Amino acid sequence: MPEPWEYVLHIPNDPRAVTVSRRTLRLILTMHGLITLVDTAELLATELISNAVLHTKGPAALRVRWSPPGTLRLGAWDADPEPPEPPTRLDQLTDAENGRGLALVRACADVWGWQPLSRNGSRGKYVWCELAAA
Repeated sequence: MPEPWEYVLHIPNDPRAVTVSRRTLRLILTMHGLITLVDTAELLATELISNAVLHTKGPAALRVRWSPPGTLRLGAWDADPEPPEPPTRLDQLTDAENGRGLALVRACADVWGWQPLSRNGSRGKYVWCELAAA
């Protein structure tokens, strides 16, 4: 079984950071032989990082962590200490133009949550989710 590992990608408050994060995640998972998790992990990371970039004014970070025997944790730190809005159920968002991010995370991840977290002296929050490897 692979050893535990962790990557952190520090990103600016720039919409292009979402694409950079998604492509970096794909490379990390492919290099670690976790290709079966790539599509779902990309979707989840995209939603987490999009929220961090679009709804805050400061920098953000994507954290990708593997814990044996088979848990992938994705998380996004941002500089806004306010908790995320509770996700609405996906079936209630059929006509909505936005607001699907955390609803998708809740629907696709095995577990998700958030916690207050400081980074380099800045208050903020960490929104995370986990996927179990099959």
